[in-house]
Amino acid sequence: MNYSLEHHLAYSVWANETLVEKLKKLDDTLLYHEVNSSFPSIVKTLLHMWGAEILWLNRFQGISLTEMPFQDFKGTTAELLDGVIQSSREVQVFVKSRGEDFVKKSIRYKNMKGIDYDEPIELLLYHIVNHGAYHRGQITTMLRSLDITDLASTDIIFYWRSLKK
Repeated sequence: MNYSLEHHLAYSVWANETLVEKLKKLDDTLLYHEVNSSFPSIVKTLLHMWGAEILWLNRFQGISLTEMPFQDFKGTTAELLDGVIQSSREVQVFVKSRGEDFVKKSIRYKNMKGIDYDEPIELLLYHIVNHGAYHRGQITTMLRSLDITDLASTDIIFYWRSLKK
């Protein structure tokens, strides 16, 4: 099977679902527990992941946001966890709905500091998936520091193996 961007986006959805499935089983206090990492808690890391996907989805739709979504999120943990999964699904569905030619194009957008960019959509989509993998790894490390070791791997090889079942 040839690997494609479509597979890569499906992997991102699977990996987020796998992580969130575990997080839903944990006591909420663990998700808010402060740890030494890029973001001070699992919840803050998840909010960043969710916000980043929504930020990019907006950019693909021609909207340049001036601040990160969900900075002042006041919802429940369940809403946050569902949002993380939903945003990765939304990116996947949006890209698929635009057809194969969409990923061959570039988009112009302004970052949150107002700097203009013109970049290939395909590259940005690979970035989004890689960004999620980076932060899922951080969350795994945070969980292990909190003595949660019964974790399913979200490495891409496990995604591929899951497709064979």
